[in-house]
Amino acid sequence: MSLAIFDLDNTLLAGDSDYLWGQFLVENGIVDRAHYEQANARFYKDYQDGCLDIEQFLAFALAPLARYEVDNLHRWREAFIAKKIQPILLPAARSLIEKHRTIGDVPVIITATNSFVTESIAKLYGIEHLIATTPEFRGDRYTGRFIGTPCFRDGKVARLEEWLAEQNHDLAGSWFYSDSHNDLPLLSRVAHPVAVDPDETLADYARGKGWPMISLRDNYCPPQHLVRVESRLRQPP
Repeated sequence: MSLAIFDLDNTLLAGDSDYLWGQFLVENGIVDRAHYEQANARFYKDYQDGCLDIEQFLAFALAPLARYEVDNLHRWREAFIAKKIQPILLPAARSLIEKHRTIGDVPVIITATNSFVTESIAKLYGIEHLIATTPEFRGDRYTGRFIGTPCFRDGKVARLEEWLAEQNHDLAGSWFYSDSHNDLPLLSRVAHPVAVDPDETLADYARGKGWPMISLRDNYCPPQHLVRVESRLRQPP
């Protein structure tokens, strides 16, 4: 039984849930538009450029969770999922997940986006195992801080290793699908790295390494990749 590990934003989704959550907060007057919209765009560009300060970003992104009661946050999250996430779910991503599941793999989502935002999205794809940045929760409120290692870049490797130890699992025969050069540390650790609608830096790296590149956009997953998934996982170790 191998792992089929998936990045979330711009991989299983045709967009970035962290950025879209920020936009949702702005559009609904939950945060100050002038400050938050500009900062949200700047942090997203830093992420794309590979220079994101993850602790600064998390201080920014988790602050709204600490300002409001959990009931309000949950109500807003339901509206966010309906308005921002449902339209960017990818049928081809669902098909790929199911292909791995039917041949005995364990699907896992691993994402830098915090678990408050992403736990509901993982459920939409029927994925039980979610490894995400963890917001701190004390008493009956979020604190605006995070606990443990942020699930970003090398931190994704660290968080996955912690999860593997807890689950008594390993990376033998594992797959990892990602769009971002920020995930190169983990892509380089798995048996089958796959670049999905990759950014330019990842695409160049994947070509140099001979890694497969696929698209899950426009309701399409290359049939030859589905065949490759099935055939590779039938090979003896």
